Amino acid sequence: MNNKTNIKKIGILTGGGDCPGLNPVIRAVTKTAINVYGWEVVGFRNGYKGLYNNDWIPLDDKSTSGLLHKGGTILYSSNKDNLFHYLVEENGEMVYKDVSDVGVENIRNLGIDVMFIVGGDGTLTSARDFARKGINVIAIPKTIDNDLASTDTTFGFSTAVNVATEALDRLHTTAQSHHRIMVLEVMGRYAGWIALHAGIAGGADVILVPEIPYDIHKVAQKIEDRKKKGKDFSIVVVGEGAKPIDGEVVVRDVIKDSPDPIRLGGIGIKVAQDLEKLCGNETRATILGHLQRGGSPSASDRILSTRYGVAAVRLAAEGKFGNMVTLRGDNMSYDSLENVIGRKSKNVNPTGELVEAAKAIGISFGF
Repeated sequence: MNNKTNIKKIGILTGGGDCPGLNPVIRAVTKTAINVYGWEVVGFRNGYKGLYNNDWIPLDDKSTSGLLHKGGTILYSSNKDNLFHYLVEENGEMVYKDVSDVGVENIRNLGIDVMFIVGGDGTLTSARDFARKGINVIAIPKTIDNDLASTDTTFGFSTAVNVATEALDRLHTTAQSHHRIMVLEVMGRYAGWIALHAGIAGGADVILVPEIPYDIHKVAQKIEDRKKKGKDFSIVVVGEGAKPIDGEVVVRDVIKDSPDPIRLGGIGIKVAQDLEKLCGNETRATILGHLQRGGSPSASDRILSTRYGVAAVRLAAEGKFGNMVTLRGDNMSYDSLENVIGRKSKNVNPTGELVEAAKAIGISFGF
C-alpha cells in the first residue's frame, strides 16, 4: 500500500471503561502498522495518565501475540484522567489544571507522528482537543452501549449482549422451577440497545428501556396475563437507564472527580420490589454489572475490533487526521472528531422495526 505521509512512529492509548475488543484493536493497529507500513509502535499505559507521566512501552509482533481472545487491555485504562482538567498538587494543595501541554511535549519528544486514541465520549473529547493543539490524531470508538451516532456498531456490544443472553438462559430455568419473576438489570446507560437485543435473544417477556418510560401496572398486567395462560413465571430485562413514566432514573452513586460522574444502577431492584407487591410472585433481581464488560470478546467483536484497528491505520497512512474510524453498513469509513463530539447519542427508536418485532411476538415494553 502507498503511504502518503512521512509517518515513522505511532502511539496508542486506551481510555475510559474497559471493553471486550480493546486488546484485539491494539493487536490490529500494531500488526498493520508494522507489517504494511514498517512503522514503530509504542503504547501509553493507563490512558491519558500514562501520556502525562510519559509511561510507555514498545509494541511489536511479539508483545501483541495472543491478544485476539483476551479481554481487557494490556495498556490498562483510566476513566478519570483528563489532561485538560487534571488533578495536580500545587503549593501543597490539590487543584485542577490544564496540563495538556505536557502530553503534547511527551508525544513530540518521543518522535510520535500520530496518536491512536481508543475510547468513548470523554476520551475522544480530549482526542479532539489534542487535535486542536496540532497533534495528528486518529480515534477509534469504544463502548459496549452501542450509542455512538457516527457509527453503526461498536466493538464490545456483541459480547455484552451474549453475556446478558446467557444470563437470561440461566434465569429461565430457576424462574420456571420456582414460579418466580426474574428481573435482569443490564448496562447501557441512557441507551437501551443491550436490553433490547438481549431481551429478544433471551426470550424475555418484558423489556424496559430508557427510551420508553414504563408503567409498572402495565408490566404487572403482562405478568398476570401470562398466569392466566398457565405461565406462572416471567422474565423481565431492564436497562440501567430505564425509568417509570412518573419517575426518574435510579442513580447508584456520584463520582465527583470523574468526567462522567453519574453512576446508574438499582432500577432492577426497584422493578422487582414493585412487581412482587403487585403480582404476588416471589421476585428476584440480578444486576449483571461489570460481568458484561469483562472476559473474552465474542467472535464478531474480535472481527470488528480487527477491522477498526486496520481501518484506523489506513486512515493515518492517507493523512486523514482528526477523524474517528466508523462502520457504515458493511464498509469502514470515518467521521471528523469535530462532528462526533457533542453529537446526540444513538438511541433505540420506540417505534422502530426491532421494537415492533419484539411487540409482535408478545414482548411488553410497559406502555
